[in-house]
Order: sequence, then C-alpha cells, then structure tokens
Amino acid sequence: MLDRQRYARLGLETVLDKVLAGERLSLSDGEALFACPDPLAVGDLAHLVRTRMHGDAAYYVVNRHINYTNVCVNGCTFCAYQRENDEQTGAFRLSREDVLDKLERAPSEPREIHMVGGCHPTLPLSFFEQTLAELRGRYPQAVLKCFTAVEIAHFAALEGISTLETLRRLQAAGLNMLPGGGAEIFAPEIREQVCPRKSDAEEWLRIHEEAHGLGLKTNCTMLFGHIETSAHRLDHLDRLRRLQDRANGFVCFIPLPFLTENSKLKIERPLTGLDELKTIAISRLMLDNVPHIKAYWVMLTVKQAQAALLWGADDFDGTVVEEKIGHEAGATSQQGLTRSELDEMIRGCGFRPVERDSYFNPIETRRG
Repeated sequence: MLDRQRYARLGLETVLDKVLAGERLSLSDGEALFACPDPLAVGDLAHLVRTRMHGDAAYYVVNRHINYTNVCVNGCTFCAYQRENDEQTGAFRLSREDVLDKLERAPSEPREIHMVGGCHPTLPLSFFEQTLAELRGRYPQAVLKCFTAVEIAHFAALEGISTLETLRRLQAAGLNMLPGGGAEIFAPEIREQVCPRKSDAEEWLRIHEEAHGLGLKTNCTMLFGHIETSAHRLDHLDRLRRLQDRANGFVCFIPLPFLTENSKLKIERPLTGLDELKTIAISRLMLDNVPHIKAYWVMLTVKQAQAALLWGADDFDGTVVEEKIGHEAGATSQQGLTRSELDEMIRGCGFRPVERDSYFNPIETRRG
C-alpha cells in the first residue's frame, strides 16, 4: 500500500490519486515526477501500474537479431555503428545467403526474426522483398519483425514510391511487424543536432500509422540521456500515446539509454543507473495506452534490466543471439542468452517468466 503522506510531502498527491484511479497523467504531472527527489517513490508508482496490468509476469521471446549492414547515409552523431561506405574499415553488408546462414546456425529456431540495418545507398527494395520471401518460406511460424520507419522511408526514396506502397510490398513479401527504432527524440531542435539527415518526427509517426492501418503491429522507442531535457522526453512520450489513441498499433515501448563509447556526440553528464530506472518508470506511468514496457537487457545490462522489472518494465526482450548496434556503442552485455538463463534471471528478481510470441501471446513450451 502506497503511503499518501509520503506522496503529499513530495508534492505528488494529485499524481498518486490519478494513478490509483487509472487516469491519464498530464505533461506537468510528468515534470513533477522527473523533478521528484525520491526516485523510489516514482518507481513504486510505476510498479503499481505494472503489477495492475501484468501481475508477476515478466515476458521474453526466443528471437534472433540480424543486422544486415552498417553502411548508412544518415551519419547520426550519436551512432557508433555507422560506416560511410562499403570500403570503409569495419564496413559490412550481408547477402541473403549470409542472413539465412546466421539463422540456420542459431541455437534454436526463432519465433521472431528481428532484422534492421543502416540505410545503405544502393541496396534496392527487391533485395529486401526477396530476403523476406525466403525467410517466410524457411521459417513459416516466425514473426518477421524487420526495418525501422527510417529504413522504410529510405527504401521508398530509393525506389521512387510512397512509404505506404513500400510497406504494402514488404508485407506481401512476408513482413509482419516493425521494430520501432529510429524515433530517437522527436523534438526538431534535438534531431537537428543528433540526426539531421534522418526522418523527422512527423515522417516516423506517419509511417507507423500507415503500418497500423495495414494491420502491421509495431513497437516504439526513445533514445534518452544525451542532450535532451525531461520536457523533450515527455513531449516524445505524449506524441506516442496520442498516435496510440488514434491507431492502437503499438505493442511495446522500448526506452533506450544513450551509450557514449565510440560516439561523436559528446555529453557533459552521462546517465546514471537511477536516471535510467526513473525514465523507465515515468514511461510506464505516461504511456497508459501502450501495453508493454521493455527492459532491453542488451543496452541496460542484465542486472539493470532485472531492476527495471521493479520500475515498471514487464518484458525482458529475448535470446537475441547476436547484436551489433548497441555493442558498437559500448554495450557490455552478453551477445545472447538462453531460455534457461532468461528463466533464471527473471525468477531471481521475484517474477514469473512467461515465454511469448511477438504479440505477447504466452507460449506453452515443453522442454526435455
């Protein structure tokens, strides 16, 4: 039971009343939460909401991440993954055969194939259509969760067609879902400094709304802890929930902490662990219409992701197997986890592990 006097002393009694009544928080409520000197009080509110929505369940999926290229035309200042061209040291581009080989060598057959990459200057849409068609043929039960809205916009520009037509063609080839990356921070004054060549907020939101209109579910993200303010974070969250009010297509929100290693973007005050947890908690409280919040262990580290399950998150992502983007930026987590490791980590912090599919339907598993 939450202590009303505690929240009254912190100036959060109105926020507490709204949370208890299941009412939407305002942007000023969000600012009060960010300004709160007692981060545990914020975490307790988020845990209450998380428990009300999901009980003691903590979800994960058997998935396989594939990053098909790091060659990208966007040149975002925060990105440690990007290479300018195919000839630059460290650049790579996978063929369809490479993609299939990575999947065949995965420890277990994935229920979800998560494929994203840089915006390569010459890879045509047909390459991705053919790759999806082959994946669909070989892994008919897997959800193909591929390509950010930024990649969709890039494919459309190269092809000279609309983003809606691009989505339709990819869906016909086998695409089931968009992963949600590329949102960064929506505020134009921040994007101008961190990703000036990338799709702006309006394009990102429009592409997701187009995907929702086609029946494609998507995730959504926020990259935080660089040069943005708490007001920018709240504006970002509010834009996401307003789109969700209209289209109801977001399945999960993924808060992504900015990792500083190998980045051109230099910041004065790196994120602390409490900053990360507080932002995850406030995301749970503000995004009242997005059902799930991910503790993305790849970028948080496993221990911090475990803590995040007590600060509003309910999803632990999955097996992953191999991830390049976060690790190029300095992620110190493992490359992959097994089902048994995920089960153990979730149980170890007091939750009940639930294997899921990409849409958060529980999966009954029988393991020998």
